[in-house]
Amino acid sequence: MADEFKAKGNSAFSSGQFEEAIRHFSDAIALAPDNHVLYSNRSASYASIHNFSDALSDAKRTVEINPRWAKGYSRLGASYVGLGNFKEAVQAYEKGLEIDPNNEPLKSGLADATASLEAKSRGPSASSPFANMFQGPEVWAKLAGDPSTRAYLQQPDFVKMMQDLQKNPNNINMYLSDQRMMQSLGVLLNVNMKTADNMERDFPEEKETTLEQEKLGKPAKPAKTEPEAAPEPEPMNVPEEEKLARDKKNEAQKEKEMGNASYKKKDFEVAIQHYSRALELYDEDISFLTNKAAVYFEMGKYEDCIKDCDTAVERGRELRSDYKMISRALTRKGNALVKLCKTSKDYDTAIEVFQKALTEYRNPDTLKRLNEAERAKKELEQQEYFDPSLADEEREKGNECFKQQKYPEAVHHYTEALKRNPKDPRVYSNRAACYTKLTALPEGLKDANKCIELDPSFSKGYTRKGAIQFFMKEYDKALETYQEGLKHDSNNQELMDGIRRCVDQVNKTNRGDIAPEELKERQEKAMQDPEIQNILSDPIMRQVLSDFQENPKAAQNHLKNPQVMNKIQKLVSAGIVQMK
Repeated sequence: MADEFKAKGNSAFSSGQFEEAIRHFSDAIALAPDNHVLYSNRSASYASIHNFSDALSDAKRTVEINPRWAKGYSRLGASYVGLGNFKEAVQAYEKGLEIDPNNEPLKSGLADATASLEAKSRGPSASSPFANMFQGPEVWAKLAGDPSTRAYLQQPDFVKMMQDLQKNPNNINMYLSDQRMMQSLGVLLNVNMKTADNMERDFPEEKETTLEQEKLGKPAKPAKTEPEAAPEPEPMNVPEEEKLARDKKNEAQKEKEMGNASYKKKDFEVAIQHYSRALELYDEDISFLTNKAAVYFEMGKYEDCIKDCDTAVERGRELRSDYKMISRALTRKGNALVKLCKTSKDYDTAIEVFQKALTEYRNPDTLKRLNEAERAKKELEQQEYFDPSLADEEREKGNECFKQQKYPEAVHHYTEALKRNPKDPRVYSNRAACYTKLTALPEGLKDANKCIELDPSFSKGYTRKGAIQFFMKEYDKALETYQEGLKHDSNNQELMDGIRRCVDQVNKTNRGDIAPEELKERQEKAMQDPEIQNILSDPIMRQVLSDFQENPKAAQNHLKNPQVMNKIQKLVSAGIVQMK
């Protein structure tokens, strides 16, 4: 159950439903209070809604349970940063790096926390240049008055973001990746801000955009339909090397766009050429590699796809690229590995790669791919394990143990037989008999139902099920089961004996020949049955039962109705009603 709640929490977190994720992780913690991963996940969820106090509490619990887990210190450092305690954050990140010196998230977090600590130590003069921008009621008035930001004020997470910046403007760097913040800065600065989605996109991809700012002191210009005046020429003192590098980067982007266009046309060879040319011009954008890997994937060249993905991950870590880009490369590698899987063991590598991708960035698509790979592995394991001859051997071993009254050992052999051949109804029937002997009646009932599902004409399934229901004192249900079995095997003596036993018990109930304690037990159990509850809550049946007590003549008319008579019989069999 804890794993189920954890999975639900992960899914909610991936969908951005952080409050719901917190509830699921809390439910999981209640069942597994010593699982450090659950506290880590809930800490991340709290941090996502800027509740850094609770995030810190969970992060401390994480490292307390497992002090050798580096990721716990990443959660701890992030919580301290959120609270503005940069010194403690630096110590947390350094502690994590002692455990895992190559952990990129810890390195990145340490660099950011150190920079923030140094800025804080330099005093107010080094504070954020936006320190005064978020102060005063006019901030909310400006955002509400601009059509591009008005809707943001209805979004709780955006309001919390702004309130946090009013308290600590130095946290601005935490929110610059949020497109709404970039738009809001433009409104508050009275400048034209163009935003860019930093996530690598699948094809087609958007062009990169830049942050533009008009000259200070000038108001933003209204949109014009005619071309605006050409900007003043740039100063001529730009170093030649810098200008050459910028030109190569721009040319590389053009090659990428041509590659995307070729990809959409399924002209894969040409697309590869464009992406390769882009990499030659500018090797600091790993999207060129991941896009080329995507082309190889479509061409069925999975080894080449994996090679480019590995290069993208390695180069991305050197460049400290966005975690989402690293996750994209790992996910693409996992997809290629799945295509190469031939045995269930082959899936282990792909599953491991998907799990690494999720540690970089929890993308719902990656989670879906992971679940699919795990399901495919399980199905293939079952196919590889399938062996009817070995299943028969295990069934015979189970039968021998059953004869010797070694019921737990018999269950073990029958279970192994079902792993080898899960479609044999005889094994479910035999295991149901074992469970009956062990008084594990719910498990036995489940096996009897599976036996009937696999072969509705197999009478043993009905005798097993009816016997279990009889032992559970559900005589009405047992009677129905035996009658259903007779439809398939009308001369089966075991089924007819079962019907006789059920009728005898019903008659004893009507005559009052059973102990009051047993009658009370049966009635209490019957009242928990949804079918009995529906009958008793039916207005028509309530009137029928009332007529039996107050108007016997009318009651006789009710008995002519087969449906009413069937429901009355169920109540009689359950011990709720007595017919004398």
